Amino acid sequence: MALAFDEFGRPFIILREQEKKTRLRGLDAQKANIAAGKAVARMLRTSLGPKGMDKMLQSPDGDVIITNDGATILEQMDVDNQIAKLMVELSRSQDYEIGDGTTGVVVMAGALLEQAEKLLERGIHPIRVAEGYEMASRVAFDHLERISRRFEFSADNIEPLVQTCMTTLSSKIVNRCKQALAEIAVKAVLAVADLERKDVNLDLIKVEGKVGGKLEDTELVYGIIVDKDMSHPQMPKRIEDANIAILTCPFEPPKPKTKHKVDIDTVEKFQTLREQEQKYFDEMVQKCKDAGATLVICQWGFDDEANHLLMHRNLPAVRWVGGVELELIAIATGGRIVPRFQELSPEKLGKAGLVREKSFGTTKDRMLYIEQCANSRAVTIFIRGGNKMMRDFSLCALIKDRNSLCAPEKIQRSSAPLLQLFRVIHATSVSLGSNAVKLQV
Repeated sequence: MALAFDEFGRPFIILREQEKKTRLRGLDAQKANIAAGKAVARMLRTSLGPKGMDKMLQSPDGDVIITNDGATILEQMDVDNQIAKLMVELSRSQDYEIGDGTTGVVVMAGALLEQAEKLLERGIHPIRVAEGYEMASRVAFDHLERISRRFEFSADNIEPLVQTCMTTLSSKIVNRCKQALAEIAVKAVLAVADLERKDVNLDLIKVEGKVGGKLEDTELVYGIIVDKDMSHPQMPKRIEDANIAILTCPFEPPKPKTKHKVDIDTVEKFQTLREQEQKYFDEMVQKCKDAGATLVICQWGFDDEANHLLMHRNLPAVRWVGGVELELIAIATGGRIVPRFQELSPEKLGKAGLVREKSFGTTKDRMLYIEQCANSRAVTIFIRGGNKMMRDFSLCALIKDRNSLCAPEKIQRSSAPLLQLFRVIHATSVSLGSNAVKLQV
């Protein structure tokens, strides 16, 4: 090692030992890769099972996340090693396909790598080790087929699905309410499921959270909840048999696409401009009234004059609603999203039996409930929590991890669920002992 200076006088170190380093090859390279995989598995091993401990993770911007979900932990980790990245992808694919077992699959992969290292040290070729693991997977699959239990369920008998969902919530912080949350998850999945085709569209399940109340106050709403309120405080808070106009066009006069300048030097010119602007607002509101709309949900905002006019014309309105929420409202109410006022017609209006605005406690938070929709397949899980951390934990358990939602979905797609995973692993090892193949080295 030597010390040198650049043209600006700043010191830097020259490492002469760098040229002596060589590339890892053969067994040393294999051991280095296995060590990286084992390190990732060792980190998640303490989070496995109902007695597993949570991990506290801090992001670069200072946000703190507390979880014991394997996919969440690995996503927050900054991994550089390529083998460790494969372990992250393994957990991610498990989360995407099944929704549960993200920690166990990484721990199992680490254990397999640990046993493979012992075989490599004995001089067994890696291809032989891989063939042995493939043989073990076939024996394990056959054993799973033998011990699997087939059961039938229906909308009237959901207890088997609830019991399965409870197992996925046992290791979460919300396990004290796992019975209620499991029932909500199963009812939500069955509400959007097509039992004849055995297909579930989880995009129709919206999950909302609001700080306040207790975790036991979590409810399932057969409709859509929007985190908005009426645009004017004097608008009605409850609308029955609502005809909803879903708009993506703003309540404002058209703007020219070229640069323009308006000179107003008299009161008469200002009055003319104001009357013309009010005429635009009157025409927009009248088109909504002529179509039969009793509620307007707009993606964009509008100024106070348009808001005041809507209130006086007895047309309640909600503004600044997101695009994803507009699509869910259109699906639930059977309406069409209208991009221009000229295209608004009675056939494009959504139908809802009840639209109400609900307040929560003393925080003055208000949300809009759209219930008794024409298409009741879209549902909302509304989660409550005493603080932001508890609310986020519940959201993580129900939507980010997707465990309690995906479990009944997978059972519906195939009526033979996986049971007693660790018992299967033990039975596989016993079967391999009787079906062992002598390897010629």
